[in-house]
Amino acid sequence: MRNMQLFYYFGGSLMENFNDTQNEERPKMNPFISVWLHPKQTARYMINEKSIGFAILIMSIGYIGSIMSGLTDSEFFTELSPWLLALLCVIFAPIAGIIGTAISALITWLFGKLFKGTGTYSDLFKGLSLTAVPFIVLIPFYLIWLITSPESLLDPNFMGSLPWIFWPAILASIVVTIWSFVISVGVVAEAHQITNWMAFFTIFIPGIILFILFFVLFFIILVGAIGVGMM
Repeated sequence: MRNMQLFYYFGGSLMENFNDTQNEERPKMNPFISVWLHPKQTARYMINEKSIGFAILIMSIGYIGSIMSGLTDSEFFTELSPWLLALLCVIFAPIAGIIGTAISALITWLFGKLFKGTGTYSDLFKGLSLTAVPFIVLIPFYLIWLITSPESLLDPNFMGSLPWIFWPAILASIVVTIWSFVISVGVVAEAHQITNWMAFFTIFIPGIILFILFFVLFFIILVGAIGVGMM
């Protein structure tokens, strides 16, 4: 009887030490790197290990590239200095990141419930911040374009020769946008604990609904404008 007690005592101690070792040896990840190939694992790491503040840091950096890419054909910025525009992108990146991710998290949190998703709003907010990571790649492309040839970037009526950075920037934008969407599917699937297809429709369905609403609104405004013009 005494031997059995000793066995259970030492066995329990060994298991506790083993579990402690497992917790201590939990691998750390660099979300800026791991999200490219392991979006689900990185999303889980963000949800379990990282704070909202870290998520905002990721968005603040990633949205610089996103805003810079959005400067294309923005003719109302043509009078501003390129360096001032770059500074404004840095300043407004955290604001745009928080607002954009907050809305995306709310939509995917609500529509994920249709597929019995279990993720919380906080889980989705932290996880979806990872979708900004690919846009960091765009920063050097659009910064070079903005500094070397601001007219070709900002002026939709530009008729001169395109700079060498044009095609690399466009190609990078296409790849980054696609990969950011792939990451968002993985994040929603992991946060809600649903399949990738369910996560895809969690994102796709509200997108279609918003498109229809905007189309109807545009049609109503167009008909109203035509009616007023004929009066």
